[in-house]
Amino acid sequence: MTDKSAVEAVVKTYLDGLYEGDADKLASAFLPTSALTSEDGGATKIVPRDVWLDAVRNRPSPQSQNLSRHDEILQIDFAGPTTAFVKLKCAIPPRFFTDYLSLLKVDGQWRVAQKIFAVEVR
Repeated sequence: MTDKSAVEAVVKTYLDGLYEGDADKLASAFLPTSALTSEDGGATKIVPRDVWLDAVRNRPSPQSQNLSRHDEILQIDFAGPTTAFVKLKCAIPPRFFTDYLSLLKVDGQWRVAQKIFAVEVR
């Protein structure tokens, strides 16, 4: 498997986990030390991975609500053999997200080290 296809597979796991509300699937795509960062009312909001996973476990999944998927990988960029950047679009309607995922290849496996995202409500 090429590095590009391995990164795409991690992103697919992430997107499937989001849609299905599968916190274990999401955890497998992220490093334990990762966090989600966004802007919230003019302040930086940082949510550790495990806090986010608890929230996923306690909310209805988009799949259970029969919401449509809006997944699209916009860009994959490699900065070297162990560092990648992915820009993508996804949604949990009525919220639509642009995600910036920073990935690291650790012990031969690509995983998300950091997620920064912007949200738009439609």
